[in-house]
Amino acid sequence: MASLKDQLLKAGVGNQKQARQADHARRQAAKGRVEGETPAELAQKAKAEQLQRDREANLKQQQLQAEKALQAQVKQMIETHRIDRASGQIAYQYTADKKVKKLRVTADQQRQLIAGQIAIVRWQQSSNELHELVPAVVAEKIRQRNATAVLVLNEREVDAPSADDPYADYPIPDDLMW
Repeated sequence: MASLKDQLLKAGVGNQKQARQADHARRQAAKGRVEGETPAELAQKAKAEQLQRDREANLKQQQLQAEKALQAQVKQMIETHRIDRASGQIAYQYTADKKVKKLRVTADQQRQLIAGQIAIVRWQQSSNELHELVPAVVAEKIRQRNATAVLVLNEREVDAPSADDPYADYPIPDDLMW
């Protein structure tokens, strides 16, 4: 039994050259090539795609390096400027990740925390999360690099009590412990 191609050739619908071109086009389509694309064009297209993937990979790598550099800067600032709290007797309570945490501080450090002169920051040392005291100026620099690292930085606003406030004569002490 003759193939459809042979039958069409005998009927005079096409010639041998057209049959070869049709076979070539069918084989190229099976390989994923489109009619008209030369191997040079395919190579150029593949090269352009590879360059785009390389650019994206380089950009991602640069972003990772920049993030690591910022984390290293934060760590260095904390290590350099941390305030010693070894003799702390007062438990200062604050929230971190929706949990109440305690940090032992001295009375002077407690006053400075309340006044916004020092701050509590966190950083990772190997697998441990540490909380340290640093001056407010350093905490602002850390906040510029990593906002989540600064846990407590009180900013005091001087608000005059309103004239009709019945409790204006009874200020709330800053060192009130609940």
